[in-house]
Amino acid sequence: MALNLKAAGKRLALLRRMPSAAFLLQAGACSVVAWSLWHGGLTQPPSLTSVAAPAPTAPGTAPAAPATTVAPAMTLAAATPLADARAALSAVDVIVTRNDTLDHIFRRWKLNLSDLASMRSLPGVRANLDSLRPGELLHLWHKDGQLFGLERRLNESQTLKVSRDGDQLKADVVQNALDTRSRTVRGRIDSSLFEAVESAGAHDQTAVALADIFGWDIDFVLDVRPGDTFAVTYSEIWRDGKFVKDGPIEAAEFVNQGREFRAARYVDPDGESHYYTPDGRSMHKAFLRAPVEFTRVSSRFNSARLHPILNRIRAHKGVDYAAPIGTPVKAAGDGSIRFAGVMGGYGNVVEIEHSRSVMTVYGHLSRFARGTRVGAHVTQGTVIAYVGMTGLATGPHLHYEYRVNGVFKNPQTVPLPSAAPIDARYRDDFLARTAPLLATLDVPQGPMLVAR
Repeated sequence: MALNLKAAGKRLALLRRMPSAAFLLQAGACSVVAWSLWHGGLTQPPSLTSVAAPAPTAPGTAPAAPATTVAPAMTLAAATPLADARAALSAVDVIVTRNDTLDHIFRRWKLNLSDLASMRSLPGVRANLDSLRPGELLHLWHKDGQLFGLERRLNESQTLKVSRDGDQLKADVVQNALDTRSRTVRGRIDSSLFEAVESAGAHDQTAVALADIFGWDIDFVLDVRPGDTFAVTYSEIWRDGKFVKDGPIEAAEFVNQGREFRAARYVDPDGESHYYTPDGRSMHKAFLRAPVEFTRVSSRFNSARLHPILNRIRAHKGVDYAAPIGTPVKAAGDGSIRFAGVMGGYGNVVEIEHSRSVMTVYGHLSRFARGTRVGAHVTQGTVIAYVGMTGLATGPHLHYEYRVNGVFKNPQTVPLPSAAPIDARYRDDFLARTAPLLATLDVPQGPMLVAR
């Protein structure tokens, strides 16, 4: 009997040390919560709502209806149904490569080609999908190869969105909200225009646009000097609080070796935009000062130059623009191609007749552009050939000549005929609109930004 009591006492002590059922239930609940948090958190089922207790009412009045509060998870689902739907889909970001097509992309990702056919049959979609640009990004959503969504940015202000609605695909062009901000920057050139514009806070595209505006009056390699200054008022394009790009220049000033040039952009009632001087003269000239995007001028107009190959004095009746082989060469003005072929020391050469008195010559070319042939009409800025070193050339460059009635003229200094001034019908409107733009170029108080 004593042994039985002793054994019973031991069993009772052991039971007292074991956790209670309540403790085990609490531990299990905590484990479930921890597992849920680890795997994405707890969410209330969409069908659940919390009902607030009705407030006390005064005697004789009808009780107020209970206030229904939607759970946070329900609010999120209602706000972004597309995002929740796409969460269950496979997302693909495609960077378009050269010669890529949607057919290639669908086959590469094993997507349903019938969806492609259905999508391309939608009104207005085919034109927006058949001209893919190398380097652009496409967003695709699919499930087991079936297309559920596609997004392509058409431009800065428009995005094409294709989505599935049941068994059908639908497409919409969504307008992207853009914010345009006007900005004025000033700078002084220390080494190059690009460095000065960057130091002032703008970007390369604004530097290029600035050179394009004044490119008929200033050779931005031969003529620009340290100490030259500029001021530019332009638009900045922003989207969703993020900078997108520099917009068009609205007004600009460039002081080159003491000569001041100013221009303002004017959009006429027909929607055409051009740049004019403050008094309405067109910045556009009949000929470009430089017919190629070059890195430096290797040889200027010189009537007594020692030829580097022939080793004798020989007039250099043009300008040599050193540039990498393959750099595009542009027609300096409108005209007809008089000759395109091989011509002695010029190597591959193109001659353009602009009028009965003016002709331009482009030599040492590596190859001709498509469409460059005798008799073809070209317009100013059209690419006619590419820089090379054919003929008597020690390195890749463009040899450019400007002839008037058969006489060689210095392309950098010859007077160039201007285009027509502002239409008389628009002159008053032009003066009223451009005056405040030009006023932004006036030097403010404070230090000038300098490129270093």
